[in-house]
Amino acid sequence: MTVPLWLSTVPPLWLQIAATGAWVGLLGLLAEWLHRYTAVGPEIVRKVVHIGAGNVILLAWWLAVPAWLGVGASIVFSAIAFLSYHLPILPSINGIGRKSLGTFFYAVSIGVLVAWFWSIHQPYYAVLGVLVMTWGDGLAALVGQRFGRHPYKLWDMQKSWEGSLTMAIVSYIVSVLILLSVQGNVWQSWVIALVVAIVATGLEAFSKFGIDNLTVPLGSAAVCFGLCQLL
Repeated sequence: MTVPLWLSTVPPLWLQIAATGAWVGLLGLLAEWLHRYTAVGPEIVRKVVHIGAGNVILLAWWLAVPAWLGVGASIVFSAIAFLSYHLPILPSINGIGRKSLGTFFYAVSIGVLVAWFWSIHQPYYAVLGVLVMTWGDGLAALVGQRFGRHPYKLWDMQKSWEGSLTMAIVSYIVSVLILLSVQGNVWQSWVIALVVAIVATGLEAFSKFGIDNLTVPLGSAAVCFGLCQLL
């Protein structure tokens, strides 16, 4: 695993585990507090968790967390997420019998991306894919529900142009910030980020059963990686 430029050495394993564990623990407490003691709806709670959980990939990158730890955590959380659809394990995130495997796909996608890009010492592609999903999809859903005045249907799934526009803009901002941080202010960074945003927005529109939580991060990372190799 390549050490980030701002780190002189890789932090000890206990610090990596403590930092990521603390973040996940605080997020879980926040979700339960919102669920039990506030009037916000379950969808808002899910999106808070969605956005908060995805940012753990930044800690993994910044702290040079080893791939085995990231993949192992993904397997554990994938199992918990899958069981939560049938058992009351995560009542603040999933309802019993909820017809979506979005949380499960989300955890799986993080594990796949960590295994792929950590192994080739280019973790920023995994970070890009996860954060496009984290912020793009999370904010698109919130904007669409609150301000969506121009709906459209795609394969019996109702979306809004406001939500899709949010997805495109946020995906572009996330992508360009990461690319600028690793390859500098070159024209390829801006163009590749635009293509990634378009692809991510298209994949997010096909979100039946929560499959976009798998296709958006994997597709965004793969497209970015492929274009960077070509250009």
